[in-house]
Amino acid sequence: MKISEMKEALNGLSAVSFRLPDGTSLPAHFHVTEVGLVSKHFIDCGGVERRETMANFQLWEAGDYDHRLAPQKLLNILKLSEKILGREDLDIEVEYQQATIGKFGLVFDGTDFRLTAKQTACLAQDACGIPADQQFALPQLQVAACTPGGGCC
Repeated sequence: MKISEMKEALNGLSAVSFRLPDGTSLPAHFHVTEVGLVSKHFIDCGGVERRETMANFQLWEAGDYDHRLAPQKLLNILKLSEKILGREDLDIEVEYQQATIGKFGLVFDGTDFRLTAKQTACLAQDACGIPADQQFALPQLQVAACTPGGGCC
């Protein structure tokens, strides 16, 4: 989801709610504690230099059970964040504390903002010897057969 899409969705809401990928609702007293600009400059395993930039939202909950974040308040937070984010229509990544800080994508289903699972991927599969048309699901990997120098990593 992009910032513009979030703003559009907020304009039609009477309340803001977020759901985890498993459908569980975040407590209604959650806070948006940070909106930041995250830039990632890296080299993939094939040696290609890459850059990513996104807006990062940090969601947090405290013991203030009467707290409710109204749509207009979140719109105001987004307006304030333009000092940091600029006016670029960035993709949004969400951080939320679970057993560790989880990073999620974001979609809007017409009622709720839904945190979506993010996956890692090899960006240079051709350089790693992985056929481009071959897709692996994690349960299919035979990690036990991977040995140093075996060429599987």
